[in-house]
Amino acid sequence: MTALDWVLSSLLFVLYFVCLFTVCLFTFKKGYIVLGIVGIFFPFLWLIGAILPARTGSQFEREESMRRQAALNQVTS
Repeated sequence: MTALDWVLSSLLFVLYFVCLFTVCLFTFKKGYIVLGIVGIFFPFLWLIGAILPARTGSQFEREESMRRQAALNQVTS
């Protein structure tokens, strides 16, 4: 392998791990478990899962509703 091959492979590897710890976790929090698991092999599925609206009862939805309620309480107080 040439030096350019090593650099490009390393950058792709780093990009994959950044997506793994950001977009993949976001997909799981939104309740799309299957997209998160299959996304390990096809990472574009993580992007689809991150863009879709959160499922009812997912961790993301609960956190978002708590955040909105806290903001509403601050405004009305």
